[in-house]
Amino acid sequence: MNKKLLAIVVGAAAAMPMMAMADVNVYGRAHVSVDFLDDGADYSETNLSSNSSRLGFKGDHEINPNLTAFFQIEQQIDFGTDNGSSFNTRDTFVGLGGNFGAVRMGRFDSPFKAARGPANLFGDQVGDMRNLTRVGNARFDERYDNTVEYTTPDFSGFTGKLGYSVHETTVNEQDVDTDTISTSLNYAGSVVEAAIAYEQAEEDTGRGEREGVRLAGAYKITDAIKAVAFYQTVDYKNDSVTEEVRDQLTADTVGLGAEFKVASNTALKGMWMTRESDADNFDSDMWVVGVEHKLDKAVRVYANYALVDNEDNAALTPWSQARTASPDGAAGEEATGLTVGLRYDF
Repeated sequence: MNKKLLAIVVGAAAAMPMMAMADVNVYGRAHVSVDFLDDGADYSETNLSSNSSRLGFKGDHEINPNLTAFFQIEQQIDFGTDNGSSFNTRDTFVGLGGNFGAVRMGRFDSPFKAARGPANLFGDQVGDMRNLTRVGNARFDERYDNTVEYTTPDFSGFTGKLGYSVHETTVNEQDVDTDTISTSLNYAGSVVEAAIAYEQAEEDTGRGEREGVRLAGAYKITDAIKAVAFYQTVDYKNDSVTEEVRDQLTADTVGLGAEFKVASNTALKGMWMTRESDADNFDSDMWVVGVEHKLDKAVRVYANYALVDNEDNAALTPWSQARTASPDGAAGEEATGLTVGLRYDF
């Protein structure tokens, strides 16, 4: 048996006595695609990619009618590769919930990251919106270590989240403790789903001082048609890099898209996004179209075509995020990806 797989099994077995006291579920996702990727210059190849596949354990335990303890342990599983990672690479936390809302501690998606959800039509696929929103050291779509997060109760569809992350590092042989604050206001209704988020990171969090605002929304026009919209602005303030780099990473990103259900289990999807940087000739546009068919509640298949058109100094691609197949892009070129995928949730 593979040593890393054995370590996972042993770790899970060691956790079983604790899990026996809770209502525990084992869950996961196997998400694999075959892609033809072309950077517009020298790279043009077919790949097999594992796309945010995962295995996890989660459970809860009622302490009394007004207080529940809950936990989750989640690991990325890369089909076809050896990623050499530990058993807490994805959302892993413990917390308490009740009439007051919920508090959790651990490593998990920030409120800012989660706020893209209403507009996220191609998550973990070729054409994922993070290919334009999560660029370089100014990125905010993060899963932070050492995080405490409070979620409010549901107020007629509205919820709020406030996260605080402590970053422990060493700078010039001195221990430095800095932080990131992330917050969001979310709404989920029968017709409208929306989120607005703000995140701010201090200078010594590893990538420099930065702040961002994000808005995402979805509107159900009919039972078959949903329109989505997205906006993000990021201000990168790192004094340790040149003004040119700060301008490259300071950007506004806008997106519009739609989903049309042509049958109960089949949907056509499309999205356009543009990233406008403060730097000259550093903008990128992305177009994505796709079709997805759910074989049942657990299994779906899909096919997408995505294109990123870069200005002379930009080298983004439509495939760099949440995938094991992620070759670099080429500056000033059109990068294209054609993908056929299978996703099985269990």
